[in-house]
Amino acid sequence: MDLNKLMKQAQQMQAGMAKAQEELAQKTVEATVSKVTVVATGAGDVTSIKIDPSVIDPDDADFLEEIVLKAVQQAITKGKEMASSEMSKLTGGLSIPGM
Repeated sequence: MDLNKLMKQAQQMQAGMAKAQEELAQKTVEATVSKVTVVATGAGDVTSIKIDPSVIDPDDADFLEEIVLKAVQQAITKGKEMASSEMSKLTGGLSIPGM
C-alpha cells in the first residue's frame, strides 16, 4: 500500500467534502405545516418563515406556535437528509463521524 497515494486520496476527499458543504449552505429545502412555510439551507440554517394570515388567531397562539415549531423541525430534518445524501455520494457510503 502506497502511503503517499492514500494521503493524496484523503486530501482530495477532504477538499471535495469542504466544497460540498459550501454548496449545501447555498441549497434550500422547504417544509409546510398548516399554511406555515419554512425555508432552510442544507447547513441547517432557517432562512425564512412565511405564515398565512388565515392561521393567525389571537385567541389561539398555542396552535400557531406549534405549527411554526413543526415546520421548522421538518425543514431542518429535510436539510440534514439532503446533506447526508450529498456527503454519502462523496464518501461512497462510508460512515464518517461528524458528517
